[in-house]
Amino acid sequence: MNILYGVQATGNGHISRSRELVGKLKENGHRVHVILSGREPEKLWDIDIFEPYNAYQGLTFAFSSGKVKYFQTIKNLHPINLYRDINRFKADDFDLVIVDFEPVAARIAKRNKIPSIGIGHQYAFHYPVPLAKWDPIALAVIKYFAPADYSLGLHWHHFGHPILPPIIPELSISEAKNNRQNILVYLPFEKQEEVIALLRPFTDHHFYYYTEIAAPRDEGHMHLRPFSRDGFIRDLMDCGGVMCNAGFELSSEALHLGKKLLVRPLAGQLEQSSNALALTQLGLGIAMDTLDPSDVKAWLEQGPQKPTGYPDVAGHIADWIGEGKWDTVKELAERVWSEVQWTPGISSTPHDAEMQAHA
Repeated sequence: MNILYGVQATGNGHISRSRELVGKLKENGHRVHVILSGREPEKLWDIDIFEPYNAYQGLTFAFSSGKVKYFQTIKNLHPINLYRDINRFKADDFDLVIVDFEPVAARIAKRNKIPSIGIGHQYAFHYPVPLAKWDPIALAVIKYFAPADYSLGLHWHHFGHPILPPIIPELSISEAKNNRQNILVYLPFEKQEEVIALLRPFTDHHFYYYTEIAAPRDEGHMHLRPFSRDGFIRDLMDCGGVMCNAGFELSSEALHLGKKLLVRPLAGQLEQSSNALALTQLGLGIAMDTLDPSDVKAWLEQGPQKPTGYPDVAGHIADWIGEGKWDTVKELAERVWSEVQWTPGISSTPHDAEMQAHA
């Protein structure tokens, strides 16, 4: 098939997840053209797998000090540019559009009447998963930001619905270390000086903090690192715990490898606050509403986390896409969950969980 694949480039999680699935689709013989939107092209890195691709402005949210800035978000909107990009794109040769919460490709599919599949964590919110609060505006954004004809929602548990496990890069659990004194830190929406001030007192640990700097810098037990996928994965494999915002992909990688999690949900974003709730309900992590040193201290004293051991979800999805039976999401979900090494909470398949819920 000739596939158009839209990637929301605002967060590295969308890119990481899509990198895996685009690679599997190409291995299966499909031709894939990628659209990336939501980030300036010069700030995109490690995206060779996406070639050929187009980078567009798209739609995104503005953040500051760990909060969504709605006024700045509205101010930054450029609807004329968005619709110009949609209307100018030549889509005659595409058989399918896949979107990872990316609005340009989603609307190209609608405009050209091309079947579309939405794949990503946001599509899990089409089902009654843990929700921090009822926010009809935020839920409407999730529903209409990047709509698709078929959807594959991803989450840490199926909650009795046809939701799939996370898509994880090929990270070997057997090769992972658990150096409890080493902590990986990725808090891109927080002020750098505030994160450093939070962690500096904990001299018994080494913090590998990925942030916006030009070159690596070590300050005693604080190790500041520029963004690098290879370096990031190396430190993830080596560490004993991960401190991050309550996004989905990095948390999923940590859970897969058995790294304990401390998350700080982005204030004002329903998805992240709901992720924090799900992690705590499932016993998979701890959440802090502010950069609280007492929360950090209690978490650092905790023991290791059990690996979830997610299977090759991207490979399963790529095969399923090639089969063309896109209304069989439930069967796909049951098949994939049966291969997960450890599922917290209720039973290991959506069907069994659904039966328990109605018992």
